[in-house]
Amino acid sequence: MPPVIPIDDPDDPRIAAYRNVRERDLVGREGLFIAEGEVVLRILLQHSRHRPLSLLLAENRVAALAPLTTGLPDEVPVYAAGRAVLDAIVGFPLHRGILALGRRAAEPGAGGLLATLPPRALVAALFGIGNHDNVGGIFRNAAAFGADAVLLDRGCCDPLYRKAIRVSVGAALTVPFAWFDPSEDPLELLARHGFEALALSPRGGTALADVARADRAAVLLGSEGPGLPDALLERARSVRIPMAPGFDSLNVATTSGIVLHHLAQG
Repeated sequence: MPPVIPIDDPDDPRIAAYRNVRERDLVGREGLFIAEGEVVLRILLQHSRHRPLSLLLAENRVAALAPLTTGLPDEVPVYAAGRAVLDAIVGFPLHRGILALGRRAAEPGAGGLLATLPPRALVAALFGIGNHDNVGGIFRNAAAFGADAVLLDRGCCDPLYRKAIRVSVGAALTVPFAWFDPSEDPLELLARHGFEALALSPRGGTALADVARADRAAVLLGSEGPGLPDALLERARSVRIPMAPGFDSLNVATTSGIVLHHLAQG
């Protein structure tokens, strides 16, 4: 483990990447991301395909995290600061006291990722889901039920946004994902790779309980409220989750968990 480097000045240039975390999350980090919390840090260091670049810890968390950080290479510095300095750096009270800066692994296009999946595969395809909690929740469900990948259109938020990673309990760092190119037809791409597209909608033509799992299945999920675009619903097999009279919608992350669980059993 490299020696812990004390930081006593919020303007220290060595920790510039951690400054004003929320504001910088909103404008993007040019191939980098921030991970927060002990569980997420453990996944980043031990199970992720992404590479840690540095850690920034509250002084009172350093000793407890030593078993986790001991194996870090020397080129991954570990910075430590008192609570007041730490909060001044990140721009808000950092109750967990644990941050890491990571570099994103190379991200294949959607077609490239689909081509690497096994003959029997399950993926989630997201359209227009801009809420970080929902994207994080979907990645958590994808990991829990053994989905092979998540595909996203450009209307979705970045799965490696700090809050999405945290809500996913680190699953956004482990579940492979890729972006649809705006110029490509998602349904045509899925069909070309042998996937049956199942479009979730309260108006779906088939009840989920009646859906038998195809060897290659793609669960299509849309944003809260508008749902999936009609252009997708009209061309895919539409599926509904029956509900009590007078109520017809679920949170999209909840929907993903129900559907992925059902398909995982098939």
